[in-house]
Amino acid sequence: MVHELPGALITLLLVGFIVLPIAGVFLWAFAEVWRYPSILPTQWGFRFWGMMLGRADVWEAFRTSLLLSVIVTGLSAIICLPAAYAFARLEFPGKSLLLLSFLTIQAFPKFGLYIAIATIFFSLGLVGTFTGVVVVQLVNTLLLMIWIPVGAFQNVDIRLEEAARDVGAGPIRTFVSVTLPQAGPAIAAALLLTFVGTFYETEGAFLIGAPNIRTMPVLMISLINNQIVVQYGAVLSVLLWVPSFIALLFARKILNARTIAGGVGA
Repeated sequence: MVHELPGALITLLLVGFIVLPIAGVFLWAFAEVWRYPSILPTQWGFRFWGMMLGRADVWEAFRTSLLLSVIVTGLSAIICLPAAYAFARLEFPGKSLLLLSFLTIQAFPKFGLYIAIATIFFSLGLVGTFTGVVVVQLVNTLLLMIWIPVGAFQNVDIRLEEAARDVGAGPIRTFVSVTLPQAGPAIAAALLLTFVGTFYETEGAFLIGAPNIRTMPVLMISLINNQIVVQYGAVLSVLLWVPSFIALLFARKILNARTIAGGVGA
């Protein structure tokens, strides 16, 4: 009984720090009247949803975020997937160190990195431009779009590739017919996670895109800082959270620890 207490305590802490804040956001999103000392809202409704969805800046920010995510994910796939295949199949000097460098980028505070990038971009005239935001968001895609596909390519059964080559299939047909179907689910998960991560990226879009480029997360920060109506931020939070939650559930079904860790052994 005594040994079960730490586990129960950890569970309660997780509920307190994770579940309760999320529940609070959902309650505020559908609350029209909620005053102290009421534990729950005294009046429910969709009035604030209608107000937010009726705003032109919300839809403009949504279109900007969606377009950014599509372009960044596509460019990242073009750049990173060939690199991931090379890391998985080729041997060259500094391979492990170079692969580790992509992880190192994530170890440092992003804000400081973006400040340095913004200084360079300002001299190049990229601050406040769509192109500048695309370039800075590509930095965030390196880890997912290289490490996960590396593990996927390493887990491909090479014997099947050799069998295809033995019966006359060329390199391209072997890749399309044998390699890609095996690595495809993990690559799809990497693309999905990259798309979601780009859609919700905030710091780079804020520092590099301001004042001309405003994405959904940047708009949400602006509304929270400038409005006293809590429901505005809550509604946007729910709009941003639900798609990412669904995407992460999908990615979880087709990813496993072996696939993700495959990049470590490269």
